[in-house]
Amino acid sequence: MFCSKVFIVAIATIVAVHAYPGYHGYPHLAQSSGHVDHYAYPVYKFDYAVHDPHTGDIKNQWESRDGDAYPVYKFDYAVHDPHTGDIKNQWESRDGDVVKGSYSLVEADGTLRTVDYTADKHNGFNAIVKKSGHAHHPQQATHYGHGAY
Repeated sequence: MFCSKVFIVAIATIVAVHAYPGYHGYPHLAQSSGHVDHYAYPVYKFDYAVHDPHTGDIKNQWESRDGDAYPVYKFDYAVHDPHTGDIKNQWESRDGDVVKGSYSLVEADGTLRTVDYTADKHNGFNAIVKKSGHAHHPQQATHYGHGAY
C-alpha cells in the first residue's frame, strides 16, 4: 500500500513537471527587418578662379600680378639670447638678378661660423665659410654613487 502511494506521487510529480511550460526553454522566434535607410548627400560646386577686381581678368594662383617689376630688397636681423645660447645674425640684399648676403652664428662649441655668399645668373651660388674662435668643450662632471651610469 505504501509503495502504491509513492508510485502515484511520483507519477503525479512527473505529469505536473512535464505540463509546466517553464522547464522546456523558450520558443524559437524568427524576426527580420527589411528597413533600409537611403540618404541623399548634398552636391557642392566650387569656383577656383581668382577674379581681379581692378581689371576684371581672371588669374590663377601661379600668375604674378607684378611679374615685370624689377626685384630689389634688403633685410637684416639679429638674435642674441645668452640664456639659450642662440646667437646669430643675417643680412641680405638683392638688386635685379644679383643677391649678396652674410650670416653668422655661434656654434655649440663656442666658435663663430660666418658665411658670406653671392648669387647671380652667370656664376650661380658661391659661399665662403669662415670659422673663428677656439672650441670650448665643457668638462663633464663625475658622479659617484647612485645615478652614475
